[in-house]
Amino acid sequence: MASYIERRKFLATLGGAAASWPLAARAQQPAMPVIGFLSGGTPRGYTFLVAAFREGLKEAGYVEGQNVAIEYRWAEEHNDRLPSLAADLVDRRVAVIARTSAPAALAAKAATTTIPIVFEAGPDPIELGLVTSLNRPGGNVTGVSNFYALLVAKQFELLHEMVPNSTAIGVLVNPTSPNLAESTARDAQQAGRLLGKQTHILNASTEGQVDTAFAALARMRPDALLIGGDAFFTSRRAQLATLATRQGLPTIYNVREFATAGGLMSYGASLVDAYRQTGIYTGKILKGAKPAELPVMQPSKFELVINLTTAKAFGLQIPAKLLALADEVIE
Repeated sequence: MASYIERRKFLATLGGAAASWPLAARAQQPAMPVIGFLSGGTPRGYTFLVAAFREGLKEAGYVEGQNVAIEYRWAEEHNDRLPSLAADLVDRRVAVIARTSAPAALAAKAATTTIPIVFEAGPDPIELGLVTSLNRPGGNVTGVSNFYALLVAKQFELLHEMVPNSTAIGVLVNPTSPNLAESTARDAQQAGRLLGKQTHILNASTEGQVDTAFAALARMRPDALLIGGDAFFTSRRAQLATLATRQGLPTIYNVREFATAGGLMSYGASLVDAYRQTGIYTGKILKGAKPAELPVMQPSKFELVINLTTAKAFGLQIPAKLLALADEVIE
């Protein structure tokens, strides 16, 4: 009888210990790293880009909710909110800050010199002061740059091919992205002089200002329009494409998604690929890579996309030369 009681006590003790094993095991598991995702845009406007970022993370071995967490901070198209959002991510001690747009990159860089930062930005990151070198960035910042401003001269040429008799071209920039706005305006004016065209620079940084800018364009009556590269404009691509089409204004944009939203044509690097590369770099840093030693990624290809449906709505006959150059024709 005694031996039976002892066996029962032993089994009860063993069972209690076994019940505590999962809790102990969970307590020993390291907490998931947290990525801070900082954007000047809106969640709705960036759905496809967040998906590309997650795809890059997955290629690097990280899946949101499984072995990594992401804290999203959206400035909702108000760049003046970015510094406080960046500071909040720093206070939460995230492992990496992945940010989009030049203003968000500058806000993150101003908020921390220790937390790694991976950017996707249109301007030259050296001119912005984000890095000291493309090959060896130095400091805690690296990322992907699409060099939007460098494309302006080529975009003017493409507009000239599309509308050869044009004499005036409007250029829309976002003044709250000062470096990008200034370089885009400068290059546009220079390209305009070389092609013998007047250049009208207009500013917009809110939905209401976009409407105001297009009202001004209706009064100016330029022959064509260039939308400068900017995260705010990307999030407003449907609005911009609709307004340009409504005015019958041949327009060139910087990324494919404008053409798929109804814009006439786009010329630039793949924004989806840039976000995917940002995700890959973020994953590499989580595995121990140092931002200072990861070269700033640059586009390897620029794509010309033409929307034939929009061209027909404008009554435009696409020149054979442009159709031959196009990487994609949307019908």
